Order: sequence, then structure tokens, then C-alpha cells
Amino acid sequence: MSEFYNIFDAHAHYDDSKFADDREAVLKAMEENGVCAIVNASVDIPTAHTVLDFTKQHSIVYGAVGIHPENIEGLPDDYLSQLTELYTENKKIVAIGEIGLDYYWDIPKEPQQKIFREQLSLVNELDAPVVIHDREAHGDTLDFLKKYRPKNALLHCYSGSAEFLKEILRLDCCISLGGTVTFKNARHSVEVAQAVPLDRLLLETDAPYLSPVPFRGKRNQSDYIIYTATKIAEIRGMSVQEILDITAQNAKRFYRI
Repeated sequence: MSEFYNIFDAHAHYDDSKFADDREAVLKAMEENGVCAIVNASVDIPTAHTVLDFTKQHSIVYGAVGIHPENIEGLPDDYLSQLTELYTENKKIVAIGEIGLDYYWDIPKEPQQKIFREQLSLVNELDAPVVIHDREAHGDTLDFLKKYRPKNALLHCYSGSAEFLKEILRLDCCISLGGTVTFKNARHSVEVAQAVPLDRLLLETDAPYLSPVPFRGKRNQSDYIIYTATKIAEIRGMSVQEILDITAQNAKRFYRI
């Protein structure tokens, strides 16, 4: 049993194949280790349905449904209708996501931007929280957010600078931080952890990826958030439980849970 509680993992991928052998056991252990909620994000239509199943099977699991920029090829013509149905007809599907732009991989920008535009329009139609993926696309991501102005946007696994954060905050967005803040050379993440207003901060794992030190390079899981929270608490001169309580409250408010 963990000495900590109120661990809210704002973004994870338990549908990933890295959990294929022991997914049920891991999720059961999370609840016993102080995790109060996990939002499992999908990346395409098939994973959206998988995520929905997870939300029905596990009391602490909620879901987000959306098309990730790496998964834009071969989309069904009615993908927006399918996302709408998944979001509006299932109370534990709490956001559209993850959606956004990824300029790290060699993926054509125009199709990415088209699908991002379409999904941001859907977000506004549904008045839904939205989880944004922004990898090496800060300028264009900011331009889209300024144009569409979603009311409830979260930049997950935030990788921008403290200066870029100022622009994001002007748009009333939230950010979530994960294991990278614990990395030895994570200067930007440390600066952001210091600068972000506490009411705009969520914590995440992006499990199974981006495990914090001392688990860097290994499979991530939701209770490892305590290592991220410990680092942020150290940076801000607060207790670990204070950070967990505040970020859990923020996540519940953001996702309307």
C-alpha cells in the first residue's frame, strides 16, 4: 500500500501492447496503491472502443476518444460521428483526445492539420474537454488554439518552454507534466514546473512511456506519479501530498468528473 493517495493520472495508454500480459493485475494494483483515477487516451477508432471497454471494467478508469496525428491514414468517412457517439453516450468518456500535431515524425503536415481542425470543431460543437498532443509543433498548435479557442484544453506531456507556457495560459489552457521533469537534464520541464500556476497543473504518466527516475527506460504505470509529484514538490517547496491533492482536484474539474 502506498503512503500517498489522490493520485490522478491525467493521461495514460493501458491499451498498449506493453500491458498485454498483466494489464488486469496492474490496474487492480493501481487502486490499491493510491491511484484515484486514470484517463486512458485513445489514438484511433479501434482503440477508442477498447478504451470504452476499459472504463466499463475498471471503476477508476475513464477515457478520452480521438485521432492521434500518427493515425490519420485510412480514417473512416464517419469518424467524427463515431467520436461524437462515443463521447455523448458514455458518461465515463470524458474528453476528446488525444488529438493534435506531431512534427517529430515524417508525417505530412497538411493532413495532420486537416484532421486537427475537424476535431477541434467537434470539440467546440460538443463543448467537450480536449487533450492536445503537441510534439515539435508549438507554433502551429498555438495558432490552432487561438483560432478555435476550446474552452477546456489540456496540453498533455507538456514539452514547451516557460515562455511558450505564458501564451498557453493566456488561452486558459491547462498542462500536464510527467516523468520528464525528473530527468537529469530536464531544464525546461523544471522551469515550467516552477512557473505554472498550481490551478493549471495536472500530472500524468503517458504510460507505458516516459517513466520517471528511478524507472527511466522501463514500463511506466500510474502510481509512479509519486516520483513526478516528489520532484515538483521539491521545486515548489510543498509537500508531495499537497501536489497530489491539488492536481487531482484540477483533473477532476478539467474532466468534469
